[in-house]
Amino acid sequence: KLAAEAIDVTIPGESVTVGHQHPMNQVLQQIKDIFVGMGYTVVDGPEVEFASYNFTRLNIEEGHPSRDRSDTFYFDEKDEVLLRTQTSSMQIRFMETHKPPLCMLAPGRVFRKDEADATHSPMFHQIEGLVVAENITMGDLKGALINIMNKIYGHNAQVRFRPHHFPFTEPSAEMDIQCFNCHGEGCPMCKNEGWIEILGCGMVHPKVLSNCNIDPEEYSGFAFGIGIERTAMLKYGINNIKLLFESDVRVLKQLND
Repeated sequence: KLAAEAIDVTIPGESVTVGHQHPMNQVLQQIKDIFVGMGYTVVDGPEVEFASYNFTRLNIEEGHPSRDRSDTFYFDEKDEVLLRTQTSSMQIRFMETHKPPLCMLAPGRVFRKDEADATHSPMFHQIEGLVVAENITMGDLKGALINIMNKIYGHNAQVRFRPHHFPFTEPSAEMDIQCFNCHGEGCPMCKNEGWIEILGCGMVHPKVLSNCNIDPEEYSGFAFGIGIERTAMLKYGINNIKLLFESDVRVLKQLND
């Protein structure tokens, strides 16, 4: 009985009660299973990171707004050691030790100085993917992401890609999914836009490849980052991110029933 009542409070992604998995863990496991089936390697890395991995080698130069102390938790006065703001740093670490062709997936906690509200938290979870090989195109990226969204949200899920800018990808895009509540008509859930932003993606910037001693003339690649909280909230109709972190067994039972 005591074993059945044990609660693991170390990470929201773990099973909170026996027989009632946390919704974030369900989403994370589903994403991992899909990509492992596609040949991706799941990797883990440090949450306390160097700025060179978290920013510089990802083509995020000094002076970029994301490097500001108002956005990032630094440990030192020189702003060289920090709590990672993205799991993209694992892309650099993986490319340092592996040669193309490569496919990797990096899930984990990240930290930013966001004000806590219904949709934001200073600590949240990401899962980033990277593919580098010969002749990789934007078509490969779109195919992989459309495949995973159909498996998570159903084959009727409608998605779109919008041009965007990220320093570490070029070209870059954001992927939206059609609002489940209004089916594109517009409602409070999607802020009357009919679409909800789900992830960022793009082709790996040649400079990032060069920073890892990979020849951008010979290889190309794509990368993407998915927010686990946002994915779980959309999948299970959760309207407040705080419900994912409070470990309220009543909420977890309701989501699993």
